[in-house]
Amino acid sequence: MTERNAVATAAAPSGDEIRAFLDELHVSGASNLIAVLQAVQGRFGWLPAEALREISRRTRIRLARVYGVVSFYAQFYTEPRGRHTIRACRGTACHVKGADRIIDAVERTLGIADGETTPDMFFCLETVACLGACFLAPAMMIDNQYFGRLTPQRVQSVLESYRTKGS
Repeated sequence: MTERNAVATAAAPSGDEIRAFLDELHVSGASNLIAVLQAVQGRFGWLPAEALREISRRTRIRLARVYGVVSFYAQFYTEPRGRHTIRACRGTACHVKGADRIIDAVERTLGIADGETTPDMFFCLETVACLGACFLAPAMMIDNQYFGRLTPQRVQSVLESYRTKGS
């Protein structure tokens, strides 16, 4: 975590919460590691170290291998993240149509950089190679909603509307 992002921390779930959830999932040596990791992250929003240790113990998969899987797949996070994930496209079509200005507008508006989370844990920002919505360039997504043909002013408006809704 960068110094600028150091305040963006969320309380890790307790060991009891983690064990109870893994009990619900019936995690054992026969469990599919990726499915377990997805379920745990879905429940807690990230993969705390204690959860990874407990998954390793229950599945009898070496902890180094568990971390190897977590670090290989971009979908897994080992630090708390914001409630809403902003994915700003930097693909070719978006780049040509001003993706840098859009990403800069998000960073300026929220006071965070790529890979960071706002101190209130409301937003996190990722830049991605492509959103597959080139016809909307420049584009970004917030959670599963696309926003296209963006301008820096529209970015600011979209982000403010999320804050206003508080969702």
